[in-house]
Order: sequence, then structure tokens, then C-alpha cells
Amino acid sequence: MSSVQKKTDVILIGAGVMSATLGSLLKELAPEWEIKVFEKLAKAGEESSNEWNNAGTGHAALCELNYTSEKPDGTIDVSKAIKINEQFQLSMQFWSYLVNSNLIRNPQDFIMPLPHISLVQGEQNIEFLKKRFKALSNNPLFQGMQFSEDTEKLIEWFPLIMEGRNLNEPIAATKIDSGTDVNFGALTRMLFDHLKSESVEVNYKHSVKNINRTSDGSWEVKVHNMDSGEIEYHSAKFVFIGAGGASLPILQKTGIPESKHIGGFPVSGLFLVCNNPEVVDQHHAKVYGKAKVGAPPMSVPHLDTRYIDNKKSLLFGPFAGFSPKFLKTGSNFDLIGSVKPNNLLTMLAAGAKEMALTKYLIQQVLLSNEKRMEELREFIPNAKSEDWDIVVAGQRVQVIKDTEAGKGTLQFGTEVVSAADGSIAALLGASPGASTAVHVMLEVLEKCFPQHINEWEPKIKEMIPSYGVSLVENPELFQKIHTSIAETLGLSEKDKLVYS
Repeated sequence: MSSVQKKTDVILIGAGVMSATLGSLLKELAPEWEIKVFEKLAKAGEESSNEWNNAGTGHAALCELNYTSEKPDGTIDVSKAIKINEQFQLSMQFWSYLVNSNLIRNPQDFIMPLPHISLVQGEQNIEFLKKRFKALSNNPLFQGMQFSEDTEKLIEWFPLIMEGRNLNEPIAATKIDSGTDVNFGALTRMLFDHLKSESVEVNYKHSVKNINRTSDGSWEVKVHNMDSGEIEYHSAKFVFIGAGGASLPILQKTGIPESKHIGGFPVSGLFLVCNNPEVVDQHHAKVYGKAKVGAPPMSVPHLDTRYIDNKKSLLFGPFAGFSPKFLKTGSNFDLIGSVKPNNLLTMLAAGAKEMALTKYLIQQVLLSNEKRMEELREFIPNAKSEDWDIVVAGQRVQVIKDTEAGKGTLQFGTEVVSAADGSIAALLGASPGASTAVHVMLEVLEKCFPQHINEWEPKIKEMIPSYGVSLVENPELFQKIHTSIAETLGLSEKDKLVYS
């Protein structure tokens, strides 16, 4: 049994897209810092970041209707959509910098251009979509958005969805061609290959068992080496917990005051995947509908063209499910183990408040395959059961905490929890997650390294030109950045022809 404490500057827990992004930023900003990564699984990007475990939408709020809510006076609040779009632009700028600097190559292996479409049915929903279109289409970030109720136009946009449909039913859509499909699993693996080439020590099959504060203010991380069976102790001045659903239980081990009164509620997902290449070829877009009443925002139904292993795929979902595990590879005791005396009331309050969500999840768990096919047929009227298989998607853990809205409020975003002194930070939550990884990791740097930010700022701006600037208020800068990114990442029309 080894108990020698090995010191380093930074420890990253979890080899997903968040740790990959933070590690890559730090290697550019402080190349001399020593970084160690600990991952329980045998490879990078195998859990929440894996391409089969998330929707791969470059979440830019181009088509996701839950980011534009209707206010009581009937107007549309687009502030969240603008915020998320600006955040996604930061990710694209950083990826573009990495490609231009030859730190990662072959961007087509992780990002592809793909139209983003919002689809609604019924007069009331069409009215909402019209108002949303009007509120967004003059915004520089959403330029090029089109709205149509015209049957011929809709057949051109999504023939598969229109085939066999009752053309008398009211239906409308918006389409924007600057959307993307992102393979976050491939991106994560590329970033870890880059980090290893920069002498970052990446330890797979290493499970974190405990985290304690030491007398000199460092953090000691107790790690189980699953290959040798040994227990190792590693210490660092800064620790980042980016372990997907497992971040909450690991954060609780730190005992920091900020980790109290926070709970987690796991939601699992299933997708239908098309196994018929002829059907796959008939669709080329991400099409998002409206969430059903009581459904969590992450359960918005969508029909997605995806590029996985350089092959075009077609997925529909997600169907929510319930599992007490916090990770796909987790334990059935994860949920019960996360309930502590300090968050018990928070969890109970959420249970009482979220009856509609609980009812929705129970209904989803009980869905038969045929019922799932019926939901798919609301999108593709002619869908045949034999053309579709079921794939289990990733586990998501929604954050539950006490807020101004009351005790036990379910949070649907992504959030950083950090110690007051900035020595440790954890990322909790789900969507839009991976798409906004660069924004979230910049937030971690600002919170945890305030003493370095002034010195780092010129380099950050070199990597991410719109850092600290609103692109909405600087349309010329946006246009310049947008054109440059499209060229670097191969997102212009001509590049698209390779795959379509």
C-alpha cells in the first residue's frame, strides 16, 4: 500500500469535455504549471461527453424553444437565447484558435455545419413561433433565420417529416443554416491527446475516494488505482471536479460550506436511432419541437441528423427515464448516498414541488416501444418500427438548491460551485453543458485565479477575441469572427457537400 503524497499544481477530476477545456486553457495561460487528471474509466470522454450520451447540438439557442419564454403580456423574452448564443460563440472561437495553432487537427471530425429548425403545430404555437422569429431575426447573432408556414417550403426543409402528414393541420417552422452538430466525445479525445503531448499526466482507471484539506491549505486527493489496487495520495493547490453526475458526491466529500444545501436529481435518457440508411439520407437538420407539459427542458423532442465516426446518423428523443445512478457507469446507491443531513430538507422540498416532473418521469419509464414509436410518428408520420433501435443515452443530474424562488428549487442550467478562496471548484448541472464549456471554464478561471486574470487577459483575448465583449452590441466584430471561424472549422457551404 503506497501512501506517499505526490504534489502537483492542478488536479482535474474526470476526463470529460470540461476538464479537457480547462486543462487546454491552463496549458496556454500557464504552460509551466503541472497538471494531473484522474478518470475512473479506461478512456476520455466516455460518460456525459460521449457522442451517444448527449444530443450533440451546438447549443446556440437557434432552435431550442425553451430558451425563449413567453411573458405574461405575450411578448417573448429572448435574453437567455442571446446569452447562450454568446457563450457558444466563445467555444467556437477557442476551438478555432486550437485548430489555427495546430494544437488539434481535422475539425470535421468533431464539428459539422447543419441547419437548426424549430417546428410547431397548432395555431397557438404558430403564433408563439412568429413572435419568437420577429424578436430574434433582426439580432446579428440570429441573422439568416427564416420563418415559413408554406407547405412547399416545409417539404423542401424536411421532406421526411412532411411525408404522409395531414397537410390541413396548421404547421410552421423557422430554419437557420448556421447551426452545427458537435461530436463532444471526439472533441474531448482530441483535447486529451493534445494535453498528453503537453506533458499533462492523464491517469485512467483511477477512482477518487476522498478529498481533504491539508495544513498548508492544499487539497489532498485520495485515489484508488484500479489496475494495481493501490491507494495513492496526490495534493494540489487547485482542484477542479468535472466528473459529470459524480461531481456532487465528490464535492460533498470536500466539506466546504458551498457544498451544503445542494442536492441532485438524476434523469436518464433514451434515444431512437434509425438503422435504415435510406431514411437517414432523407433528413438533414436538427429539428426541435416544444416540450410537453410537465417535462423538464432537457426533454424537448428533437429529430437530429448526427455525424458520428464520420457517418451520418439520425436520432429521435430524448425519452426521459429514471435511474438512481448519477452516471451510466455509476451505482444504484448514488442518489441515496447523496442525501445528507444538510440537504435533506432541500431534497424533500423539491420532491413536493416537482410532482408534475415526477409524474412525467413515471409515464416515460412506463412507455412501451410502440408508445415511443407513436411519439416519433408525431414527427415522422410514416416511421416504421423496424427502422428504429433504442440507445440508452447519458445520465444527467439536475441541481436542486435553495434559491430566492424557495427551498428545493430544481435548476436546469450548468453551474460552478467554488470555495470562497478559489482553491477548489466543481461543475454541476446539465444542459446546455458541453456547448458552453469554454464560457464555464473562463468563469472558473475568473473565480479561482483572480490574481492572474490581468496578466492572462491578453492571451485570453488572443484565443477568444470576444472575451469580455458583447457580440450583440458589436455586430461588425461578430461578422468578422463568424467568417473566420467558418473558414477554420470548415463550416461554409462548400465544405458541407463532402457529407451531404
